[in-house]
Amino acid sequence: MVLIVQVSEADNSLPLDIHNHVFQLVEKGNQAFIESRFEEAISNYSKANSVKPLDPVVLTNRSAAYIRFGQYLKQRSASISEYRPLNGFDTSMLSELALKDADKVTNIQSSSVKSYITKACALMLLERYEAARDTILSGLQIDPFSDPLRSNLQELEKVMLPTSTSKTHGKTERFDDFDCTVCLKLLPIMPLFSPWIVVSNKCPLCRTVIFMTPRTCAVSVTLNNIIQKNFPDEYAERKSEQDTLVHLGNESMPLFVIDVIISCQKLSLHIFEPRYRLMVRRIMEGNHRMGMVALDSATGSPVDVACEVEITECDPLPDGRFVLELESHRRCRIMGKLCHIVEWVTDLPPQSDQEKADLRELTTSAASFARAWLERAKEAARHGGKQTILFVVVPMGC
Repeated sequence: MVLIVQVSEADNSLPLDIHNHVFQLVEKGNQAFIESRFEEAISNYSKANSVKPLDPVVLTNRSAAYIRFGQYLKQRSASISEYRPLNGFDTSMLSELALKDADKVTNIQSSSVKSYITKACALMLLERYEAARDTILSGLQIDPFSDPLRSNLQELEKVMLPTSTSKTHGKTERFDDFDCTVCLKLLPIMPLFSPWIVVSNKCPLCRTVIFMTPRTCAVSVTLNNIIQKNFPDEYAERKSEQDTLVHLGNESMPLFVIDVIISCQKLSLHIFEPRYRLMVRRIMEGNHRMGMVALDSATGSPVDVACEVEITECDPLPDGRFVLELESHRRCRIMGKLCHIVEWVTDLPPQSDQEKADLRELTTSAASFARAWLERAKEAARHGGKQTILFVVVPMGC
């Protein structure tokens, strides 16, 4: 609610002709204000202010006209503007001009309740609700029974109620300051850029090669504490998501298609293919374990039984390749080809004496067969082109 001041409240300190001229301008402005011709009212008040500068009545009325004109533009529908476009100040500019006039009146007449009313209305139009509330409370200290101030305070409380409720009971508003610049999610608990470094050794912003790995990056303790304190729910959700991706469970593992591996075997690998380089980076962020499986020559697909291996040493090279030292552990049966769900194979020791004797005989035959194959390999290497001897099928135990 805004009020205009009648011209009768103006003083008579000016000469009669000038006073009459100001009187007529203010009266014209008041009439235009009542008829909602706000631009004409502002023009008359401005002319009166040029004749009699810093007059509280003129400034108060012009401030009220600015406010009413701004409220009109704010409520004006877009369809009307299609046929009758507006030229001139927008709502924010009109509100600033109204606030400027109201401040002048407050400085001139600090005990005038009307100046606090117009100032509060201008601040509300600018959506500066806290400052508007302080202005209304200051005006109520001068006149506790002012109906316009009370009405504005009730209107202001209705506007501020949803905002104050959300600040008290809602979640902390999260801006993009804590979002990852790569995935646009809440920054993970791991070091910054770590998810990107797993895929590439270049900065995701400037594409400069960076000589760092996620394993050697320290966690930002300050940033971690800020995120954990202000966004506890999102922190827990992001951490759970990260743990799911990084720390694989006992029932799933990545598969490396290479050759038959048996338990307790040690081997070295040189990883140069891009897909396996990416897999190694992800494995080193997790439990350092993967499955190795051979291809079935008949079907061209991995066989059903694989072997779990652990990366004991990993030496990354500058160009992204890896030199690995591996040690195999237990066997597993592959249950799903896409997600690599596995079922662990439990080796049960023989119970009876006959089973132990059969197992011992089978082990001796396998060792003899392996030694015979190695001898044939050495002989083929000595004779050069006679390597077809390696492919001669010899029954195990012969």
